[in-house]
Formats: sequence, structure tokens, C-alpha cells
Amino acid sequence: MSTMSAMMTRVDGLVAGRTGLVIAAIAVVFAAAYSTSLVVKPKPDGRIVVGDALHHYVQLRSAVFDRDLHFRNEYVRMYRLTGREPGTEWVYEPTATGYVRNLMPVGPALLWAPLFLTISAVVWCGQFLGWPYPLDGYGRLFQAAAGLSGIAAAALGVWFSFRAAATVTSRRAAAWGALVIWLASSAVYYSLISPTYSHAASLLTTGAWWWYFVRTRTRTDVQRYVVLGALAGLAALMRWQDTLILAVPLAEVGLRLRRGMTTGAAAARILGCLSAAVAAFAPQMIVWQTLYGQPLAIPQGGGFMRWGQPALVPVLFSDWHGLFTWTPVVAVAVAGLSALRRRDALLLSGAAVFLALSWYVNAAAADWWAGEAFGARRFVSCVPVFTLALAALIEQWSPRPAALVTLGGAAIAHTFLLLVQYQAFMHGLRDVVPYPRGAYNLWL
Repeated sequence: MSTMSAMMTRVDGLVAGRTGLVIAAIAVVFAAAYSTSLVVKPKPDGRIVVGDALHHYVQLRSAVFDRDLHFRNEYVRMYRLTGREPGTEWVYEPTATGYVRNLMPVGPALLWAPLFLTISAVVWCGQFLGWPYPLDGYGRLFQAAAGLSGIAAAALGVWFSFRAAATVTSRRAAAWGALVIWLASSAVYYSLISPTYSHAASLLTTGAWWWYFVRTRTRTDVQRYVVLGALAGLAALMRWQDTLILAVPLAEVGLRLRRGMTTGAAAARILGCLSAAVAAFAPQMIVWQTLYGQPLAIPQGGGFMRWGQPALVPVLFSDWHGLFTWTPVVAVAVAGLSALRRRDALLLSGAAVFLALSWYVNAAAADWWAGEAFGARRFVSCVPVFTLALAALIEQWSPRPAALVTLGGAAIAHTFLLLVQYQAFMHGLRDVVPYPRGAYNLWL
């Protein structure tokens, strides 16, 4: 055996035998790189949470330090507003209940809370020792809690995805499926560059949901559907779109009803599932009731979704953040659904339902390209399903270590090169690299 072949065999063995350790090691590297970037290349205004993430963060800061949901002071401080600057009128225009609007879900703020509170406690104790760091929830240490929590959440989501796939395929196929989908799709960007966005949190909750669903797919007891409902409610807390995952157990109950389950039994399972989902989603309804005077809302307005005009083809194939064009490995994974069918037809049905609904909803958004994003970021919720499909394809193919390491490594390297190009352009090096658009600039 050549030296290169022996090395690839060792890599293959490490990935398959120590998958959890490999995922944890990658997360540590990501956390170190992220933390270093905050020191070496800080943003001029000192903020860490930007864009959508800021709207999650103000909910956490306000709840902990002000013990309310009045966000105006947070927005004024973090945006450094001195008056009604153009485009910031909404900060000063109260809702019907006298609050300031917030277009983002509360789930990420809840997920970040443990580390945020730990840092708050450390700073509080430090003040007794003369440490002058302000205990106000605005400092970079506090904001860093969001990013580090996001990295940990993404890694745990990948681990859950791996465990779900390993229930259906070999450990080796599941490990490679999870790592390649994570590192060669948009998920890597929201695990490393922008972990404060909700996609890292979404990866954790959807990963946990699919792990439990796959692990218990032979069970039909009410308790199972209650847990699935509760996990779905938690997923919806992170990203409202992830409510779609409820369609999977409901469709499963419908299928079991056709196979002989009684109507009463089916109704009990649906009721248990939906009730648990509503209970888990209650924090968001409390926030909406406070901000808007109603427990259910579409803060972006009814025009945000164009249900009758979905961009079904562009959201997949456009060079403007299309799912398959920016991350071709996902197209390979979707092709693996046929391999999943041979292993578990019921699981395939659930995966197909979730993917189809996610495709339609993402395509129906008015900004189907998801603003300034690294690829089709709204499909990060589908990473566990992509992992299942790719693992099934790898299992069917049964490649030699050299082939698997080479092809998996090539897919990951392509995405990391694209990530470097994208970041270089976004950081102003536009004379050096072009924006990733068009076949040449995307792939070569």
C-alpha cells in the first residue's frame, strides 16, 4: 500500500471511528478562529452581532438587564443613533402596544442565554476584584457569547444528524455524510463566519428532531408524538419556518391510519403532537402578545410571502444564491434519496415531505435569495435530511477510502475556496476577486 493510500485509509478510519471527536475538534478550531477574528479584525463600531443577529440579541440583553421587552434603548445604543436617521424610523415608531417591533424569533436569544448569563456572573464577580469591565450587556464579551453558543449549537446539530444517519446506515457512511454536508454546504458559513445568525440554532433543533424521529420510527405510542411535537416547537422557536417539520409526524399518522390505526388513536397522537408543539412555542407567542397584542403574527407583513408566485427554479439553480449552484454537494445528496428508499420507505416519505415543503416555502419568500447570504442559507434547516440522503448514497456506493477521502475532500475544499472568495469580496478586495456569480466565478 502506498504512503498516500495508507494516509487516506487512516483518515477514513478516524472519521468513521471517532466521529464525535472529529466534530468536536472542528468546533474547537472554529471557535478559536472566530475568537481570533474578533481580536485581530474587529468591526470598526465594536459590534459582534450584526444584521439579523442584532435583533435576536436585543431580546436577550433587554430581558436580562432591563427585565422588559422595550428594545429602543438597545437599538439606539447598538446602532449608535443620534436621532431619526434615514431608515431607522421604525426604532421610534411604537407598535399598537407601545413597544418597538422585532422581526426575528426569540429562540436564538434563549439558546445564547446560558453562556450570556455565565459571562454576566463572571463580570459581576470581577467587579468585586477591581475589574473595570462594564456590567451592561453591551460589551464584546457579552456579544461573543452569541457567536460561541452558535458554533457549539451547529456542531451539536451535526452530531445529531450523524447519529440519525447512523441509525439507518453504517457508521462510516453516516460520518462522511454528516461531515461533507456540514463543511461543503452553506452550513459551514453559519457555523464559522456568522454563527450569530439563527441558522446555527436551527441546525441544532432540527438535528435533534430528526435524530429522535429516526431513532423511534418503529414506535407508535402517544409519548413519541408528544416528544416530536415539543422538539418541533423548539425548532420553530429558532426559525419560524421550521414549523414545517410538524408535517412529517402528521403525515406519518395519516399513513398509519390507512394501515389500520384507529381514528381515536390517530386523533390522540395528533392532539398530543400539536399540544406539545404549542407549549414549546409559547415563549414566542408571549413575545408577540407583548409587542403586537396578539399571540400569532407575521412581523414582516403579509407581503413577505408570495404563495402564488414561488421562485421554484431560481431558488435551486440561480447563480444568485441558488442551493445547487452554490453548494453542488447538496444536489448529490438529494439524488441519494433514491438510495434511502431502499433502506426505509417510511423515512423517505418523511424526508421528502419536509424537503418539498421547505423548497416551496423558501421559493415563496419575496426575497427567495435570502438577502446577502452565503448560498441558500434558509436550507440549513434541511442539513439533517441531506445528511441522511448522502449517507444512504455512500452506503450504496461503498467506496474505497481513497475515493471517499478524495471526493469528500474536494467538495469541502471547493466550498472553503468559495468562502474565501466571498469573504474577500465582502471585505473590500473587489479588485482581487469577483463576487461569486456566474459559472466561472462560482466554480473556478
